Amino acid sequence: MAHIWQEYRIAVIGAALVLIALLSSVFVTPETKQAVIIRTGKAHSIVNIYKPDDPYGQTGAGLWWRIPFVDRVQMVERRVLDIDMDNQQVLTSDQQRLKVNAYARFRIIQPKIMVERAGDEERLLSQLSPILTSALRQELGRRTFASLLTAERGTAMTNIRDTLDAQARQYGAQIIDVRIKAADLPEGTPLDAAFTRMISDRQEQAETIRAQGRKNAQIIRAEADAVAAKTYAEAYGKDPEFYDFYRSMQSYRTTFINGESDSSMVLDGDNEYFRQFRGQ
Repeated sequence: MAHIWQEYRIAVIGAALVLIALLSSVFVTPETKQAVIIRTGKAHSIVNIYKPDDPYGQTGAGLWWRIPFVDRVQMVERRVLDIDMDNQQVLTSDQQRLKVNAYARFRIIQPKIMVERAGDEERLLSQLSPILTSALRQELGRRTFASLLTAERGTAMTNIRDTLDAQARQYGAQIIDVRIKAADLPEGTPLDAAFTRMISDRQEQAETIRAQGRKNAQIIRAEADAVAAKTYAEAYGKDPEFYDFYRSMQSYRTTFINGESDSSMVLDGDNEYFRQFRGQ
């Protein structure tokens, strides 16, 4: 055995070195990763880069080659990632302090830029997180608390996403969506004061609407009375006798039919009020 080793030692060592070099020149890129080949400290090429139109299973994943001991491979996430922001204090335009929980979803679309400017996913998250917080505070600071309970909230989220996306592009990332999980008033006195103020505002609005309704009713009633008086005057001018008869019939109906059932009236038969019964 020692004789064989002495005779083939150089060949065995050479074969081992070739095998090590061969294994060092091959790496596997998973379907969920993008491989950035770094050569002499700089990002040289990308394997399995994300493309929206590439179907799953037909991308550049699998075996790939590199220069042994020269190239270094860094794996970058190809799937959608999240940024969470919990319990951040935000001041709205109506001076309401809110506790906001939000999140953003993003994807790395230019891993070469991400590696050069951020390094890895964790550092990228640390770069984007304060930008998300700043964009959220600026956008919500221009809106009232009540507006966040309406469809205007969607517009605010779109503006935050666009602002954050413009910054994320500098790191090779694309912001897909931004959403608020919760926006609540702090417990205790601020919350009670906000509810009291909201109730007072709604009561004031209701009273304003009722007052405007009463005003409009008076205007409509006055206009209707004016039209009725004009109509009566025109009718009297055309046929005074018929107008007198008509008004008397209305008076009789109001007195004897629409009046109170327990009311009574005692009048002389020759009273002027009953002239229409006498055919006069």
